[in-house]
Amino acid sequence: MPAPTLRCSVLLRHHLRTSRYALPRTFAFSVFRRVHTSAQPAQPAQPPSQTWVDRLPAKIQPYMYLTRIDKPIGTLLLFYPCAWSITMASYAIPNTPPTVPLTFLGLFGVGALVMRGAGCTINDLWDRNLDKAVERTKTRPLARGDLTPRQAVAFLAPQLAAGLAVLTQLNTYSILLGASSLSLVTIYPLMKRVTYWPQAVLGLAYNWGALLGWSAVAGSVHLPVAAPLYAGGVLWTLVYDSIYAHQDKKDDVTVGIRSTALLFGARTRPVLHAFSASSVGLLALAGHLNAQGAPFYLGVGLAAAQLARVVARTDFDSRESCLRGFVGCGWAGFWIWMGALADYAWLQTTVAGITS
Repeated sequence: MPAPTLRCSVLLRHHLRTSRYALPRTFAFSVFRRVHTSAQPAQPAQPPSQTWVDRLPAKIQPYMYLTRIDKPIGTLLLFYPCAWSITMASYAIPNTPPTVPLTFLGLFGVGALVMRGAGCTINDLWDRNLDKAVERTKTRPLARGDLTPRQAVAFLAPQLAAGLAVLTQLNTYSILLGASSLSLVTIYPLMKRVTYWPQAVLGLAYNWGALLGWSAVAGSVHLPVAAPLYAGGVLWTLVYDSIYAHQDKKDDVTVGIRSTALLFGARTRPVLHAFSASSVGLLALAGHLNAQGAPFYLGVGLAAAQLARVVARTDFDSRESCLRGFVGCGWAGFWIWMGALADYAWLQTTVAGITS
């Protein structure tokens, strides 16, 4: 303790013991504690959490954070419907060699990474003023001022060019089908201002790969299978993005953003259970119409169990719990793909055994 503070505290205690107007000991102790603690040096603020992006050159970091490349779950959620469709189409078309799904899975993986980043750039350009008022998003590069809108637009151009480069590797039907999804990507950020169902619009955009993957393999979309696959994916998105939206519901009310989290409110859990069951049912229907085997339904069953567990356990008033639930929903998409992939591998083994 510094000398002036020590002398002050000693005099204070002596005065309080001897004064005819001595105050109660509890009050005296509280005064002494305040004098003592006021002299302590301020504790340094905790540094922000670091990611691998922080090891990149400083000029590049804001652009990387703009694409959310440090949070791969968004890319996976975009990729999984593509993977379902590519794998199921390869299963449906006789004598499709493994090189076909492997090639398209690689192309769509790169495309998902690029277009998820482009979608984030578009979203943040729309929302840069709203993001400043939301606790979770106020540190995004545009909201914080690390990038200007002009810089973000200039960055968006090569992102879209890279996405186009991937798209042009597909057949003409698929190029036109893929390009038509850009309107959904562009208008999605606007929807949260005009409807309580922006998550449905996100679902339409994020599951476009369920249609595009099939056309890439087969040359066109086989709607009897692809339509329920797409619809099941949209409902899956409603589940995970409604959970995600609960993180910001207090700030959203303040700034006027709408979401299914606010629409469902206290009814969120039963509604999301219903969406989960409907999603799984539609995905199982797609498998039935595609004549999938037992491995596919095992994957769907694991996905159903995962969604039920996440919806049952998520605390919709806890940001940390909602984030865990959001990521947990991604595993449902993974298990569906693993079921389809195992089914395709089993088919290839069977065909190889017959031909040999």
